[in-house]
Amino acid sequence: MHKVDLNCDMGESFGLYELGNDEEMMQYITSANIACGFHGGDPHVMRKTVELAQQHDVAIGAHPAFPDLLGFGRRYMICTPSEVKDYVTYQLGALREFSRAIGAQVQHCKPHGALFMKAMEDRQLARAILEAVHEADPNMIVFAFNRSEVYEEAVKMGVPVAKEAYSDREHTESGSIVLTRKGAEIKDYEAMAQRVVRMVKEGRVVTHNGKDVSIEAETICIHGDTPGAPNLAKAIVHALRAADVQISPIKHVIK
Repeated sequence: MHKVDLNCDMGESFGLYELGNDEEMMQYITSANIACGFHGGDPHVMRKTVELAQQHDVAIGAHPAFPDLLGFGRRYMICTPSEVKDYVTYQLGALREFSRAIGAQVQHCKPHGALFMKAMEDRQLARAILEAVHEADPNMIVFAFNRSEVYEEAVKMGVPVAKEAYSDREHTESGSIVLTRKGAEIKDYEAMAQRVVRMVKEGRVVTHNGKDVSIEAETICIHGDTPGAPNLAKAIVHALRAADVQISPIKHVIK
């Protein structure tokens, strides 16, 4: 039987600003990527989101970013590898303490936005993130694009790594995605859900320029701020179950 994890970025509200559809999305996913205060989230939101994940039996993950609250972590910053390592360590520590307070563990780490995209192509930044994760917990899983520097370096370093694909973003031939500020309005939930089923069962996806390429999907991201995200998540869950695909936290999916 095929297995796949469903993940979503969570806890990105802060102060008076409310973002995402956390409570609606939590019922459909198996892994939550929780913001750690640098691009979104604050101590109150982090605590609330960790508790919400536990209530829904959803695995907790860290979603560290560049220190860029004004730009929501989507602006590329010039930082040394040692600075990036410290940023990730700092954010992991914050989420780990909120998790520990309720008897939960941090299962995975998925960098956010510009940090995520830059590290996928920059070996030094990839290693900086992986070193921070490994030192925090050797069993913590890192999410990465297929054929990325993060994936390749994780394999070399012995850091558990999961190959991620996207339900609501267009893929490139290299296994990366076309980065947009927000997902486009969804017009056909069933078609997008079947696209996910094909990625999981056949290991294939049609790219943004119409090419049919191979891809491995161990975890599928559904962005909570994509318009109609809860409806998309519901369609994906139904389609996967109809296709006899088991939806499980990533620790039960990766080899």
